[in-house]
Amino acid sequence: MNLDGVLFFPVTPFGPDGELAPGVLADHVRQGLEHRPGGVFAACGTGEFTALSEAEHAEVVRVAVKSAAGAVPVFAGAGGPLGAALSQARAAREAGADGLLLMPPYLVQGPGFPAYVRAIAAELPVIIYQRGPIALEPEAAVELAAIPGVIGLKDGLGDIDRMQRIVLAVREVRQDFLFFNGLPTAELTQPAYRALGVGLYSSAVFCFAPEIANAYLNGDERLIAEFYAPLVRLRSKVPGYAVSLVKTGVRLRGLDAGQVRPPLVPVTPEHEAELEALITSGLALVAS
Repeated sequence: MNLDGVLFFPVTPFGPDGELAPGVLADHVRQGLEHRPGGVFAACGTGEFTALSEAEHAEVVRVAVKSAAGAVPVFAGAGGPLGAALSQARAAREAGADGLLLMPPYLVQGPGFPAYVRAIAAELPVIIYQRGPIALEPEAAVELAAIPGVIGLKDGLGDIDRMQRIVLAVREVRQDFLFFNGLPTAELTQPAYRALGVGLYSSAVFCFAPEIANAYLNGDERLIAEFYAPLVRLRSKVPGYAVSLVKTGVRLRGLDAGQVRPPLVPVTPEHEAELEALITSGLALVAS
């Protein structure tokens, strides 16, 4: 599956009443596609996967698939209890999604995790998201990579030693396996991941400043010190800002995606002003 380029993880827009805003989501996806992402990952972490009902999740995926119109692969988030994950997977398959990003379930560390993955991968191709309670050893990664339908591993831990050992072990048995850098603001760590052989990454910045995300992908290293490092400092000020800042950025660029749902919190006016200044300076840098 071709996923070359920046991977686009759209936010999930909500209206003033807090309900899903599918029309805004369609606009968000279409605008992102104008900047040629490698794929669209709907209803995932940036899309507030854990805040969506199953019906909302299914609608988000339907809108994303329809809006992408076959231009790039579309993946949907799935996870949690097995029954819920299977419902999400089946709804995504019916909507025409190309695959799933599998979020960590409850009590993941145990011998039953491969069976959980196998059941879901029978519905659609799966990329496993290593984060939180999922911390794989190389042997476990090899076992999961052998499951039919498992096509990749996205790393959200940032343990470089572990990830290098996983890449080496899996590459011995599967050359076609996909690896992704899934850390928040992945651009800041991508030089290290690229050295491990992990070239694919998700870009939260692509949601609100695709010009900046693509300029970095094309080699503008100035952005690391002058845009991404300050953005990470701002993101670190409040837990959950990895999503809240992105949604605010989308609004600052002209598309009102509404607020985040609890337990996430909105960005403060002071921090919003910092983000706006960062976006302005980043776009100026790209244009220079």
